[in-house]
Amino acid sequence: MDVHISASRVAGTARAPPSKSYTHRAILAAGYSDGATVYDPLDSADPRATMRAVEGFGGSVDHSEASLEITGFDGTPEVPDNVIDCANSGTTMRLVTAAAALADGITVLTGDDSLRSRPQGPLLEALDALGVEAKSSRHNGQAPLVIEGPLSGGQVDIPGDVSSQYISALLMAGAVSDEGIELNLTTDLKSAPYVDITLEVLEDFGVTAEPVGATGEGGVRSAGAEGFVVAGGQQYSPEGGEYHVPGDFSSMSYLLAAGAIAAADGESVVVEGAYPSAQGDSAIVDILDAMDADIDWDREVGEITVAQSDLTGTTVDVGDTPDLLPTIAVLGAVAEGDTVIENCEHVRYKETDRVSAMATELTKMGVEVTEEHDVLTIHGSESTLSGATVEGYHDHRIIMSLAVAGLVADGTTTVTGGDHVDVSFPTFFDLLADLGGSVDRTE
Repeated sequence: MDVHISASRVAGTARAPPSKSYTHRAILAAGYSDGATVYDPLDSADPRATMRAVEGFGGSVDHSEASLEITGFDGTPEVPDNVIDCANSGTTMRLVTAAAALADGITVLTGDDSLRSRPQGPLLEALDALGVEAKSSRHNGQAPLVIEGPLSGGQVDIPGDVSSQYISALLMAGAVSDEGIELNLTTDLKSAPYVDITLEVLEDFGVTAEPVGATGEGGVRSAGAEGFVVAGGQQYSPEGGEYHVPGDFSSMSYLLAAGAIAAADGESVVVEGAYPSAQGDSAIVDILDAMDADIDWDREVGEITVAQSDLTGTTVDVGDTPDLLPTIAVLGAVAEGDTVIENCEHVRYKETDRVSAMATELTKMGVEVTEEHDVLTIHGSESTLSGATVEGYHDHRIIMSLAVAGLVADGTTTVTGGDHVDVSFPTFFDLLADLGGSVDRTE
């Protein structure tokens, strides 16, 4: 599906979907338990892949309008009857790879073309060091993956700068292993807030895991960690058998950006469901504030209000917030001066190389960009956004950010593959239209 966005103004109240990161972890945590109800989950393609994995391991997932009733495998996954298809969900594959290691037999995991190109090697090597047979079927560190357990636990080294999901996966599985797991990081930890999300969900499910040597810089519990430790033999059991998923700040970033660059004169965009949590991507509020946006966050009520603003460029380190890079790049395209996005090498290993993708597609729209290996600079003062046909790369975050850019580009912007927003924000284009955006879709 192609989506055509014409220059338009937006205003009104919107609610971002529930957090994809929390939903994944809650579904799997409920799977590790003997059963739990997950309220307000994100219903999109990626979490559905995690649901399939839980069912493959012997659990069950029953849907209702606002919840998932999950019967878990109680810490001991069965060997799946079939291959587990993780589709396009990297989070599913990494979290589930460690879960598969607990099964007493062979599990095969695969996914679509994009997922089969993403790095899994460090997680496989860590599992191998823990006594699990963990292999890439093509011997290239990428899916399909073949995992043969069972995992008993132990001590292992792993890098912290490729994907924090490796760490989350091992912590979740280690809690129900016999010996527990002690992780020693061989590099600095990036995306630390995502590990904090895992620690928060584990705590809500009655499981204890701790960072080792962390500085806690910026209020991020895992920041500066030298490693992590989780004791074995724990039981996943949320209080009252329930867990509630918070709103997603990654998804909110597109709505807030739309308000900051395209809100109608004298009006604003109000985003509901914005309650504080461990999500690092709540940094989008501080980033917009640093760019001189007219923005206010009522944390108690859970509402963020933003109006159209004359933005100025800033410097942002996305080491802990990689998913915000596409949004920041678009904000930089309309800001005065340069917006410098630093520490972004790891953003190249997402659904696509998001650094290169944003540089390429914004250039098509008339934006001056300098792309370096670990830095992306947007020269807003030298840019004039013009409508163009841009590639979505089958990547939900690229698609949504380019659509926001289309709101203030001269003419019409066509984004290819718009249906891939189903991964995290299925109603995105409907909501953008409800706010006043000129949105047209063609198959």
